[in-house]
Amino acid sequence: MSAPTSRTPQPTLAAERRRVATATVVGTTVEWYDFFIYANAAGLVFAQNFFEPAGGSIAILLSFATVGLSFLFRPLGAALAGHFGDRLGRKRMLVLTLLLMGGSTTLIGVLPTYAQAGVVAPVLLILLRILQGLSAGGEWGGAVLMAVENAPVDRRGKFGAYPQIGVPLGMLLASGVLALMSGVFARGEAFVEWGWRVPFLLSVVLLVVGILIRRGVEESPVFREIAVRGARTRVPLVRLFHKHALLVLLAALTFAGNNAAGYMTTGGFIQNYSTNPDGPLGMDRTSVLLAVLFSAVVWLVSTWTAGIVSDRIGRRNTYIVGWICQLAAIFPMLALVNTGDAQFLALGLGIFSIGTGLTYGPQSAFFSELFPASIRYSGVSISYALGAILGGAFAPTIATALVQETGTVYSVGWYLTGLTVVAFAATLLIRDRRGIDLGPENEEEQAKNPIYGVRHT
Repeated sequence: MSAPTSRTPQPTLAAERRRVATATVVGTTVEWYDFFIYANAAGLVFAQNFFEPAGGSIAILLSFATVGLSFLFRPLGAALAGHFGDRLGRKRMLVLTLLLMGGSTTLIGVLPTYAQAGVVAPVLLILLRILQGLSAGGEWGGAVLMAVENAPVDRRGKFGAYPQIGVPLGMLLASGVLALMSGVFARGEAFVEWGWRVPFLLSVVLLVVGILIRRGVEESPVFREIAVRGARTRVPLVRLFHKHALLVLLAALTFAGNNAAGYMTTGGFIQNYSTNPDGPLGMDRTSVLLAVLFSAVVWLVSTWTAGIVSDRIGRRNTYIVGWICQLAAIFPMLALVNTGDAQFLALGLGIFSIGTGLTYGPQSAFFSELFPASIRYSGVSISYALGAILGGAFAPTIATALVQETGTVYSVGWYLTGLTVVAFAATLLIRDRRGIDLGPENEEEQAKNPIYGVRHT
């Protein structure tokens, strides 16, 4: 295999690359801390605080449904951020999406409960969750392009892993803060009454830090060249679906398998299944949160490793290893969870997170190398948003319904297996385009036959 020959427009200095890497990982961590705080709270307290009149299992399903509802608005957020990101620049969208997510999360922390405001409470909760979905739809694409378009050609996987590790870091931070509140500052009913609010209110501090860091970086060199050349596309979304609809679908399916797996823990299903006092395990809330925290560490390490490895063996090959690991871990993970032992729970989630990280780490570089420069923000954002709907959007709700219907958590294993197999097949259909020129002058080459077979560089 010959060395990559691609060029990066207006090469970025090492110091600026470090600033960009820091900005993407810090901003993404803040963004996903906000997102995961909601998902965890949905599994732990929202059924009681916002949907209790529905009663028992229905309240839990409604709580998880609000987690999935936000995913339906991700494509809209992705379309808006993609359009303006391809027209006005990556940096502006990054600041805007962070403001939207942080503001929405902070407001959730001051919402009245159903007991205090009646039906107004869940309505406001749903509206703020929709705003979170709009933000999440646009955030990832901008962070990814800032990282990958600033990276040296032979280290795109590594630099692209920075925004990726922000997701497990956000989960780590969210689980840690919730565990601290649940186990130290607001035990028992105090956590249900007021302790859950504190992690949401802390978002405003993280938001200020993230905005200050993101405003200090330069615009992507690829977008600067697009602007200089006057090569911006008038309506990026129309061109994307006219030229690359099949590629968007295949990319979305690859993410669906990863996202569904990830949302077993990040979406609150495992937390609810293991802590529900009416369920089969009835485990301690803090112990479960600590087990999830451990799995976030494993996810972080495997994600970072996968990004680096993908620069050596290719994005596609790294994915293949990840899908095999994910498939092999599904049923052992569920068996360990079902023991009801906190240490086995942590072990099971940790093993499962290896495959999740290996299929998440290469994604930034993989998606960025699929689409031409002038519609790249739209391409990566829409693919990501659609994959999230197909995969993680209602995964906790579906998993909970499967357990209620079948009486066994192993039914969830077959659901995850099916999605993983579909994602594996989609991966095999996409060419590995590692090393391709990301600049606007090479759009014709990037548009050529993006599917079927491996491209050796």
